[in-house]
Amino acid sequence: MSPPPTDGIDLALQHVGVRFGGLVALDDVSLRVPPGRIVGVIGPNGAGKTTLFNVVCGFVPPTSGALTLDGRPFRPRPHRLTRLGIARTLQGVGLFPGLSVVENVMAGASHAARAGFAAALFGLPRSDRDERRLRDVAHDLLAELGVAEHAAAAPAALPYAVRKRVALARALIARPRLLLLDEPAGGLSAEDITELGELVTALPGRAGGACSIMLVEHHMDLVMSVCHEIVVLDFGRVIAAGTPEQVRDDPLVTEAYLGADVPAGAAAPGAGASS
Repeated sequence: MSPPPTDGIDLALQHVGVRFGGLVALDDVSLRVPPGRIVGVIGPNGAGKTTLFNVVCGFVPPTSGALTLDGRPFRPRPHRLTRLGIARTLQGVGLFPGLSVVENVMAGASHAARAGFAAALFGLPRSDRDERRLRDVAHDLLAELGVAEHAAAAPAALPYAVRKRVALARALIARPRLLLLDEPAGGLSAEDITELGELVTALPGRAGGACSIMLVEHHMDLVMSVCHEIVVLDFGRVIAAGTPEQVRDDPLVTEAYLGADVPAGAAAPGAGASS
């Protein structure tokens, strides 16, 4: 891969642990998402991927450890993420059924940018100029993601793969410096996953909108093709971390996915494996 851009937020987790009563969901997890990099988090079912994602989003407070953002202490709160330059997608699409595609995208803008849009929806005496500008930006994003022809459509009328792209456009309109992608390939066909990989690979270098990316995903083929670095969880602990090649060849990763001891040097699960 080419050298990453220097835009983006530097996110770090240091010795993070999460306990739910007597259940240890995360145990001494440390990882870093450097500026302009795509970092994947993978692992079998129950490994702690969702809990880790929810810690970064502020839905689950860590029991131990700390988070930093650009080297400063970070205590994430879901309603403050956009103001900090952080956007996320959901495992599903989470689109509003009462809004058109372009209106759904506009709804993902920052609080300040949404002012004109909200005024238009509720008939408030605000400037139409801001609303038109935001709508133009939303149309541009839909065009960038190849779904501009669906701008006026209701989300429920669209194929699932198209709705996934609309959800991604809604996250991007906030101009995030850190984008959190929660299983973006879920429910997609192999062809759709390939196209998604091309989109994700281009995100850190977008003109005027470069960002760091943390990707939590089941589909190993996508992770291996787009990530600069991969962190592997098993039973809440980091068992491997490194480049896709290093992770692919790590026997601990193979053991975690296959549930059997493997000799050193054996290959890890190949493309298409899922947790």
